Amino acid sequence: MKFGIVADVTASTVSIVELAKRVEGAGLESLFLTQHTHVPTSRADVMQLPDHHTDARLLDPFVSLGAAAAVTTGLKLGTGACLPALYDTIILAKQAATLDHISGGRFLFGVAPGWLEEELRNHNVDPAARWRILRERVLAMKAIWTQEEAEFHGQFVDFAPIYQWPKPVQQPHPPVLIAGRAPRALRRVVEYGDGWMPVVTPSTDLETHLLDLRRLSSEAGRNVPPVTAVIWEIDEALIARCATLGVSRCALLAVPERETLRPLLHHWRKVTETYGSSGA
Repeated sequence: MKFGIVADVTASTVSIVELAKRVEGAGLESLFLTQHTHVPTSRADVMQLPDHHTDARLLDPFVSLGAAAAVTTGLKLGTGACLPALYDTIILAKQAATLDHISGGRFLFGVAPGWLEEELRNHNVDPAARWRILRERVLAMKAIWTQEEAEFHGQFVDFAPIYQWPKPVQQPHPPVLIAGRAPRALRRVVEYGDGWMPVVTPSTDLETHLLDLRRLSSEAGRNVPPVTAVIWEIDEALIARCATLGVSRCALLAVPERETLRPLLHHWRKVTETYGSSGA
C-alpha cells in the first residue's frame, strides 16, 4: 500500500512549493489537493461544512499542482477531488493533459460530482444532474485524450470533431479516480473510472464495499479498479484494515500548517514503514 497526503492549501498555510518538497522529502508517494471554487455565504447544508473559512480560501488545484510539478521529480500529483461539473469540458481536458505533460506523467485525476448545492447552482449546474454531468465530462475528456480527432455527443456535453494537444504522457490517459460513497459510486467506478477514491472511517463497511466492487468488475469483464482510501486522521487500526483488504493507496487529509506539518509528516512516514511502501 502506498501513502499520500490530501491537503487543504490556502494562502495562509505552508506554500504549495514547500509542501510538495516536504511531502516528497518524507518519502511519501502522492500529494492531492482539495477543491472548492468558492463557498456561498448562505447554504442549506451548513453543518456539513465545518470550516467554511478554509474551503473558501483554497488555492486553484491545477495552478498549484503545476508549481508542485516544477519542484518535485517523482511525487504523484493529484486532485482530491476536482469537480468537473463546474468546468467547460474541453478546457478541463487541456488543463489535465497539460499538467500530466509538465509533470512527466505524474498526474492522478481525482474527480467528484460535488455536494455543496449552492456552489453548483452558482455555476449553473443542477445538483440533481451532477452525477450524469460528471459521467459525460469524464467520457468526453477520455475521448479528447485518446483520439486525434475527438467528438462527443451527449445531453450535457456536445461537440463536433476537434483537435487538441498535448495528449497526456500517461497512456491511455491519467487515471481517473472517482470519489463517492458506496454502493452507488461503485457502478460508476466500474463503468467509466480507473479507480475508486472514497473517504474511509472506522465505521465504513469497507469489506462489503470491496466485495461489491470485485463482483461488479467481474460482471463488467474488467480488472478490479484500485482503491485510494482517504482518511481523516492517523488511525493505525483503520490503516491496517486497508492494507489487509488490498487498498492500493491511503491518503491522509491535512491542513498543512507550518507548526504542525513537520511532526505530521514524521508520524505519517513512520506509519508507512509499518503498513506498506510509501514511494512509487
